[in-house]
Amino acid sequence: MDSEIIECVSSIDAMDQEETSVQHHHSSKIHGVAAPLAPNTSVHELLECPVCTNSMYPPIHQCQNGHTLCSTCKTRVHNRCPTCRQELGDIRCLALEKVAESLELPCKYYSHGCPEIFPYYSKLKHEAQCNYRPYNCPYAGSECSVIGDIPFLIAHLRDDHKVDMHTGCTFNHRYVKSNPREVENATWMLTVFHCFGHYFCLHFEAFQLGMAPVYMAFLRFMGDENEARNFSFSLEVGGIGRKLIWEGTPRSIRDSHRKVRDSHDGLIIQRNMALFFSGSDRKELKLRVTGRIWKEQQNNEAGVCMPNLFT
Repeated sequence: MDSEIIECVSSIDAMDQEETSVQHHHSSKIHGVAAPLAPNTSVHELLECPVCTNSMYPPIHQCQNGHTLCSTCKTRVHNRCPTCRQELGDIRCLALEKVAESLELPCKYYSHGCPEIFPYYSKLKHEAQCNYRPYNCPYAGSECSVIGDIPFLIAHLRDDHKVDMHTGCTFNHRYVKSNPREVENATWMLTVFHCFGHYFCLHFEAFQLGMAPVYMAFLRFMGDENEARNFSFSLEVGGIGRKLIWEGTPRSIRDSHRKVRDSHDGLIIQRNMALFFSGSDRKELKLRVTGRIWKEQQNNEAGVCMPNLFT
């Protein structure tokens, strides 16, 4: 069943509750990928595949006339040289592969701040894990392919997805849905919080955990995993004198929304429990989720992190 996006009602730091309208957006634009720095030499151009324009890695193929292309594109062109249309065969350009071994090139994310320079054959592996590489859009309500740095994604979430933006380290959200027993998969509008100079994404959704319908709230950090470890958060849900509490470290948005959800790394509430907390006749979901975010302080003498609850 397709996932449904649902409204939520939020109240931040004792502010009046406000209803958040839901908008579903699809996007395919890409932003924030830096072009690799091209050395002032024709060698770099020789190592560029004429079909996909990516850098070529062994095996590098060539036709009888000396035109080269990468192994991935060799199958795409049906064994015909894209330059002269001659049959490619299985000729490797060993000379060009040797030349590549002698090169050192900057990371393609140098304009994002990466200062590293690597041997040609090590560069690709680094770029796949580079801390300066762009982030995927964290919006969970649609298949959004936008990528970029954090400032760009914040503007994108605000302007294109119309998400709720709040400043502060505490939150108080009320998630509402009529006829909740008819909904097995649903996503409520993403909420973004700005505190301690960083951004955090609060997710809430319904899905099937095995055969059991559940609701789940979890938090993601807009930055890398090593930065996320500097923070902790708590989520609390309850009613009628009972409550459930979850505490943990936010996951980086390097981990996809689906990966975090499927790892069950958050506050999970069974549907019957959620309806019990909602009170009334249990025919409408009215679930209040409160929480806070705090920064861990490093204790240099003990070598451990201590919670900073007063910032």
